[in-house]
Amino acid sequence: MKKIVVLGANGQLGKTIKNLDEFDGVEFHFFSRVDLDITDKNKLATILANAGFDYCINCAAYTNVENAEENTEEAFKINAEGARNIAEVCNTNGIKLIHISTDYVFDGKNKEPYTVNDITNPINEYGKSKLQGELYIKEELDHYYIIRTSWLYSLYGKNFLKTVIGKIENDEVLNITTEEEGTPTSCIDLSEFILHIIKEDTLPYGIYHFSANGSTTWYGFAKEIVRNFKPEKLDNIKPIEKFKTRAKRPNYSVLDLNKTEEFYKELLSWEENLRFVFKSYKNK
Repeated sequence: MKKIVVLGANGQLGKTIKNLDEFDGVEFHFFSRVDLDITDKNKLATILANAGFDYCINCAAYTNVENAEENTEEAFKINAEGARNIAEVCNTNGIKLIHISTDYVFDGKNKEPYTVNDITNPINEYGKSKLQGELYIKEELDHYYIIRTSWLYSLYGKNFLKTVIGKIENDEVLNITTEEEGTPTSCIDLSEFILHIIKEDTLPYGIYHFSANGSTTWYGFAKEIVRNFKPEKLDNIKPIEKFKTRAKRPNYSVLDLNKTEEFYKELLSWEENLRFVFKSYKNK
């Protein structure tokens, strides 16, 4: 029986892991920020020390890209210093770390999907804080998996899927940007990859890119959400080239999945994954 600690359990990924059914041979222990703040290294050390955890899944993060431009210190405290705290405690206690990072560590100037070895160059404070977290983990640990993912969505918390559904339910018209290209990634899909890493227990350590297959724009994603949710409201989604935001966003942040596909053959298209999430939504 593998013993797993999950940090950031009240976020959308933590909640998704908690609600998966594939727990055979795995014992999870979930901690929200209220239970365990990753910026409190002493408490982190107390809870993780001598507890016999095999893996730590770090879902805890400051994820508000817009607010990170003004609350930079807080973003770095959680995404960088918090990640370092976890890495140090995992190192001391022989725990393997699975850490969730982001496509926003890249600047978006590529014309083809980013590989795990491509040069990072974040263009907003959120991306910079997440990259610093990666660097700290690599400094402190040998036994880690850093998973960069993109455009995460789920039925929990605040995310693009939930926002679009809410506004369409209110019959609002949405102007969605066509400027940025990336890959929507279901938290269910990512959770299953994380469980695959734990159950296999043989993947080489290092950085992995994980998303669904294919790519689209935020406008294309919104259209597909509405097509699955209320197709009669498709005309409520309007394209707009630029949408003014405080934080700069990479225009292109599609991730190359070749390394991941060497060890994991279950990747579906983003459209297929979205349909699967809607089946769950309609059965709730």
